[in-house]
Amino acid sequence: MPLPELLSTIFKRKQKSYKMVLILSLIKEMRAASQTRVSFDNVKERFLKYFIGEQEQGNRVDEPPGRKLWSESPPSQLKDIINSPVNALSDILSVNWEDNTIGFQSQVGQQLGEEELHQLEQLANKELLTYNAALQQFSLQGYLEKILNEYNSAKKERFASHPMGTLLRRTLPSELNALPFLENQYKIQGSVGQGNWATVPWLAIMDQRITETTQRGEYVVYLFAEDMSAVYLTLAQGVTVPLQEKGRLEAHAYLRQKTKEMRDMLPLSHMNKDENIHLMSSGLGQNYQISTVAYVRYERGHVPEDGQLIQDLNNVIDNYRQYVDNLLSSPSVEPIEEEGEVLAQNAEPIEDQQTADFLHRIQSYIIHKGFFFPEHLIENFYLSLKTKPFVILAGISGTGKTRLVKLFAEAIGATGGNGQFTLIPVRTDWSDPSDLLGYKDLTGRFKPGPLTEVLAEARQPENQHKPYFICLDEMNLARVEHYFSDLLSVLETQDWHDGKIQTQNLISSTLLETAEDQMKYGNLSLPENVFLIGTVNMDETTHPFSKKVLDRANTLEFNYINLQQYPIDEAEHTIKSATPIDISELNYLFLRSDYLQLVDAYGTQKELVVRTTDRLVKINTLLEDIHAHVGFRVRDAICFYMIYNERFKLLDEEEAFDWQLLQKILPRIQGSHSSVRRVLLNLMKGALGSGSGITMNMQELMEDAYPLYSKWGGGHSPPAAKHPQSARKLAFMLRRLEEDGFTSYWLS
Repeated sequence: MPLPELLSTIFKRKQKSYKMVLILSLIKEMRAASQTRVSFDNVKERFLKYFIGEQEQGNRVDEPPGRKLWSESPPSQLKDIINSPVNALSDILSVNWEDNTIGFQSQVGQQLGEEELHQLEQLANKELLTYNAALQQFSLQGYLEKILNEYNSAKKERFASHPMGTLLRRTLPSELNALPFLENQYKIQGSVGQGNWATVPWLAIMDQRITETTQRGEYVVYLFAEDMSAVYLTLAQGVTVPLQEKGRLEAHAYLRQKTKEMRDMLPLSHMNKDENIHLMSSGLGQNYQISTVAYVRYERGHVPEDGQLIQDLNNVIDNYRQYVDNLLSSPSVEPIEEEGEVLAQNAEPIEDQQTADFLHRIQSYIIHKGFFFPEHLIENFYLSLKTKPFVILAGISGTGKTRLVKLFAEAIGATGGNGQFTLIPVRTDWSDPSDLLGYKDLTGRFKPGPLTEVLAEARQPENQHKPYFICLDEMNLARVEHYFSDLLSVLETQDWHDGKIQTQNLISSTLLETAEDQMKYGNLSLPENVFLIGTVNMDETTHPFSKKVLDRANTLEFNYINLQQYPIDEAEHTIKSATPIDISELNYLFLRSDYLQLVDAYGTQKELVVRTTDRLVKINTLLEDIHAHVGFRVRDAICFYMIYNERFKLLDEEEAFDWQLLQKILPRIQGSHSSVRRVLLNLMKGALGSGSGITMNMQELMEDAYPLYSKWGGGHSPPAAKHPQSARKLAFMLRRLEEDGFTSYWLS
């Protein structure tokens, strides 16, 4: 017969290894005495003998509180230790204190024949073996000391794929998950930040019945001080959602009241119950103090051994378990799954070495759909989006600009059907931001614009891990500086806040009079998971771009068309991904910027930054003559593009710089003066390089540049150039200057 359910589940919640050892000691004593009730002292002796024997053999076992060796544990302490599992198993065990005997409860004993007793013994041995195996492999002390000693040094190195991130996000959660007192309902998650190093890294244990995010609810969490002087094991509350929903003062009052209630409710023995938790010198420091219910502090260099650490963690988990049980037993509270509330999902950063493969799969998907784009255009488009979440696609009508955006988004699961791809056609009468963002009507209600509705949806907790694409079609039918000015300004306010990119608000509070509008659109900024792409046609019906717009975007041009490109048969191309890439695998961090200021990358990419900047200094010297030189914003954007390219191993360095010269420098050049010709010729000299075989006589070319640009037309094979994309564009700009007396990047 199978074990009764009451017995088969007694180890579901473990108190270290005590329950298993107690049951095994009891069964052995019952067999030795051939009795159902046996001496409690003899069972205690067997209990103690087990732990002493394991330690003498060099095996790691649970240590007695405050001591390393069981052989040194006094009888009074042993009594307290064994009473813990006895009380926990009171449903099946009974102790007669008068004759000092122990045995199974009578109703349980009636169901225990020799077969069932053997099954219970096997179950206890199996659970004990699993428990001890986890202890042998796991050194929590070593991991905590490693983080305290090495985290600040790690912060000076490149964030992506760093071993410190792997340790906190993967290794530690996996190791903790093996601890037998952490049951299946717990979600274990660590963080060193998202895209940028967090000031306070953490490792949280969350009961998924009440929360799956550290932004709200209650959970157990290791919090590391900013200066890495200590780590705190805490029973804490999430602060992000209360602050968003209630405001700072009301949220702090709420958190303090909740802290008081939990301290009154729980024993919290061997824990500090005060606000002397010092994690940060400013900012979120006060939030952590207010939201911490109780804690244990471990100083760097003095982190106790594993036995004490595991004991402390088990103690905190016991308090947390008691709180959750009380919470769920309340008639007014139901488990999160029953409420249907969807919480924020945390996105895992993409490893650098995976990026090239993902882009190949995206390109394969596009080809499978019957479209073909020039070589390395997908890589260039990706690097441009990674550099800044605003990209412009320019060119004549019908070249596939909008299709590129749609298929790229579709390949990673962002479609019009699920709301993650939105096409917004720009109208010629758009004259201010209200056409895009929204306005207040005569009744006082806020009427959201098409962009605002997408931003509000993208910032919802259940959507924050998803990428959202917004394509502004025919962007320059109206003057971009008029209707897009607020977005351009907000883009410049991007800053890191607790590992996330945040911007200033887009919607003025004066537009939001009703509580409903304030709830839905209040504090609406540009979410870090939203990416803006504008398509433009440059002809007599459209408006040119100002430098304010060009500085903030990469401009990809689609003017060179090969009409003899035909759909590729599947037999001619290996399709690695004929369906959209699994969105759970490829989240918004694949596209989100890792750097906002050059200081974010300078420490780990100094040589490349200096090399790229030296090039730009020489180019700027030429551009100053026509007042087209660039500032720090463009310098940083080009450096970021080059850094991402080197990290992901996508393009040759010269090819990457060629794209940036074409997309960030040349669009700034226009005019009719001889100085413009001189700049174009000097740039052409640099773009051709020494291997082109073309001799440039600057004095002759200033009079007539036809011998130079004629090599790019009329069926001629273009010369081998160091930067061929830029050289070809410069040739066309020179030709326009010769023929029309005026030139611009936008004239093809």
